[in-house]
Amino acid sequence: MASKKLKAPVNIPTEKIHSFEGHPYKVLDNEEMTLLIESIKEQGILSPIIVRPIEEAEKEYEVISGHRRLHAAVKAGMKTVPALIYTISRDEAAIMLVDSNLHREHILPSEKAFAYKLKYEALKAQGKRNDLTLGQPVPKSDDNRTMSVIGEDVGESYKTVQRYIRLTNLIPELLELVDEGKIAFTPAVELSYLTDGQQYALLGTIEEEECTPSFSQAVRFKKLSQTNELNTEQIETIMQEDKANQKETIKFPLEQLQQFSPRANKKELEDFVLKACEYYRKFLIKQRDRDAR
Repeated sequence: MASKKLKAPVNIPTEKIHSFEGHPYKVLDNEEMTLLIESIKEQGILSPIIVRPIEEAEKEYEVISGHRRLHAAVKAGMKTVPALIYTISRDEAAIMLVDSNLHREHILPSEKAFAYKLKYEALKAQGKRNDLTLGQPVPKSDDNRTMSVIGEDVGESYKTVQRYIRLTNLIPELLELVDEGKIAFTPAVELSYLTDGQQYALLGTIEEEECTPSFSQAVRFKKLSQTNELNTEQIETIMQEDKANQKETIKFPLEQLQQFSPRANKKELEDFVLKACEYYRKFLIKQRDRDAR
């Protein structure tokens, strides 16, 4: 379907605008969101959001670009927001949504994983419809080619795109550990081949042993899973092995840190603590130099 864009943005009631179903990007109530809310209160929305009409719904729209701005506008008490309306198919909208966000400075592994998957499914659906329209039989799927198309836009190989899409098979709790940097990308890909039950067993061991699997351990888990030999006992035995790359950690109760920055998430709190330590280190150096005079 050819796209049609209005020449100027129109004000649409926020209650008539809905999130794009299955959109991969997280909208968090963190410090950045607080700043965006304050900015919108003072200046309004400077860049209109982009929406598309929802089929078979009168004057109802879903967001293509601007989920964070819409969320902030609602939080700021706005009843309407300026929007550009694109009359396009859902698959076209999905591709547009993904492409408009993939070049952001900060994007989580989970966001990239579900973004690649969303675009992959949209491209595949478009190809099937085109074949049917032309009266040709639907060809055998060419996954590598589709993933190559996705990778070309962001400078990544089809293999990397494929590995990111594999992450969508992780249970949410393990995927969150990947986002937090506690499980590295390559072992996470291997763990994605485990069944949900095996992944939850692994999660329990991670929490109990306070460590995460190395790449070699993840590979062993995958092989055992593929032969239906992986069970909780084996997971515990393998995870209890010494790992050269396992680093000691210091833990604080979350509420103890949140008193200093109530709106921060876990990653932001980690950054907060590191910056505080660096600031205190510099203070001690200055104090030492002053005492030495």
